[in-house]
Amino acid sequence: MTDISRRNFIRRVGATSAALPALSTALAAQARGGIPKRVLGRTKREVSILAFGGGSRFLAYKSEEEGIQALHRALDLGITYVDSSTDYGKGDSEIRIGKALGARRKDIFLATKADLRDYDGVMRTLEQSLKRMQIDYLDLFHLHGLGPLADLEKIEKEGGLKALYKAREQKMATFIGMSCHQEGAVLKTAIERHDLDCVQMALNASRANQFEELALPAAKKKNLGVIAMKIAAQDKIVGAGAGKAGIESLLRYTLSLPVTAAVIGMPKLEMLEQNVAIARAFKPLQPAEMDGIYRQVAPSQAAVARFFSDHLDA
Repeated sequence: MTDISRRNFIRRVGATSAALPALSTALAAQARGGIPKRVLGRTKREVSILAFGGGSRFLAYKSEEEGIQALHRALDLGITYVDSSTDYGKGDSEIRIGKALGARRKDIFLATKADLRDYDGVMRTLEQSLKRMQIDYLDLFHLHGLGPLADLEKIEKEGGLKALYKAREQKMATFIGMSCHQEGAVLKTAIERHDLDCVQMALNASRANQFEELALPAAKKKNLGVIAMKIAAQDKIVGAGAGKAGIESLLRYTLSLPVTAAVIGMPKLEMLEQNVAIARAFKPLQPAEMDGIYRQVAPSQAAVARFFSDHLDA
């Protein structure tokens, strides 16, 4: 990054920080330290409780330079977990991340995903991801977007699962997992059947699709690293009005669950700054407080469940 572009970027950060939505008084007072870290289950690796999402929100930074600068800002603020997928912008997300990391690679827990199900396709996708990111290995490699039970059976029969194990065996990925936002019951089955290190699941205050009730306990029983996603349910539950809550409440809810980190897409610098402040000030909610947030967004539960039943996370 040139000195001029860096100065311009810092100037924009200052401007957006000034425009942040008002945070609670307690949050503002606490949000001066670093982002807390947690151990990612059986991996024994520590990562920041706030993770940088490399999906459509990352690609909302229209120019590659702006996206790379935003990622640098996230790392400067203490985020150590970066999440991507080969189908985010048809590889554009991974390319941006690869250009941004450089010497910072050693300080980052880097995860990406493949949405294919056959052995050759998954292995080919993994090789492409490593090339795009300009790295020799991933910290975590997921099979992406686990769907209904038939999809799990396809992964098992067509070699996708075998490819995961091969990637870990060959040290192309240190750890392996699956991501899922459709059915908590199917992810629970995958967790119980297979030797995974981590899982990434839709965990938000709507409690839709039984992830909190079924998949999360199964993951904790096997000491898997749990990465939460869809904190705002693709904006279905964030904001004002019936069935919605503020981002501070939603993020605190999810981080009060037995998860390691929450992945959030942050398409504007002010969102990045705000979420970092919330994470820095995080204090676990009491069960009664969590139930109160759930009751607030519960009117949206059915709509969230329907949306994610056929949502393609690309």
